Amino acid sequence: MPVDHYENFPVASLLLPRRLRAAVTDIYRFARAADDVADEGPASDEERLRQLAEFRAELHRIGAEPGGRPAPGSPALAGIFAPLATTIARHQLPIAPFYDLLSAFEQDIVVKRYEDYDALADYCTRSANPVGRLMLHLFQAATPENIELSDAICTGLQLVNFWQDVRVDWRKQRVYLPQQDLRRHGVTEEDLAACRLTPGWRELMAFEIGRARALLNFGAPLARRLPGRIGLELRLVVQGGLRVLERIERGGYDVFMNRPELGAKDWAVMLWRSLRQRP
Repeated sequence: MPVDHYENFPVASLLLPRRLRAAVTDIYRFARAADDVADEGPASDEERLRQLAEFRAELHRIGAEPGGRPAPGSPALAGIFAPLATTIARHQLPIAPFYDLLSAFEQDIVVKRYEDYDALADYCTRSANPVGRLMLHLFQAATPENIELSDAICTGLQLVNFWQDVRVDWRKQRVYLPQQDLRRHGVTEEDLAACRLTPGWRELMAFEIGRARALLNFGAPLARRLPGRIGLELRLVVQGGLRVLERIERGGYDVFMNRPELGAKDWAVMLWRSLRQRP
């Protein structure tokens, strides 16, 4: 299971058709770079937002010339947006998902708490779901039914990352656990800071894990709708998310000191479970 949601891309995967590997790499490069602007380094929030505004301006340039390949206005961003413009034109990709991703990165800079699950789910529709939608467009499989299943998988994976990274996000002054859920289970932010494994914490995590698992299981049939190797890759991705949830449960919900990391045994289990599922 990846460390964060922009490493969910199957970049250069042997299971990807060769004809799509460059396109996936171009999309990943954009998402990874923008995510790093929002997350990495010592820049101020104002500077981060300014840099993301440059990304948005480059998307405007691409959108202003549909089917064209405009030269990036910023030489510093040419390595990201020149190939991305080519990929968008060649595969006739919608540009809205790229704007959605930027919106989520900007939100990460200014929003540090989420009052309820609806607010968190709204964030996921822009931070995670666009990735799956773009992949469906690349495979010319972006039907309404497939998009619904893909959105469930992507949101589920996003939640898995949140639950395994509670401590990591806390260090960034972020809490993705809905405030309403914290209150319902009697968990305080002081408990998070002190890494307290209270009964309320275990109940909270069991609830949140159930929510993520339900989304992954709901979306899992999408793998049967996609052809060949990409279906197998998707089954592996779903199984990876489910395996992390299992590891959190088996670890007594201690994601503070025992953040789950998948090893060779886990990958063997995931592959076996993936191959057991009929395409």
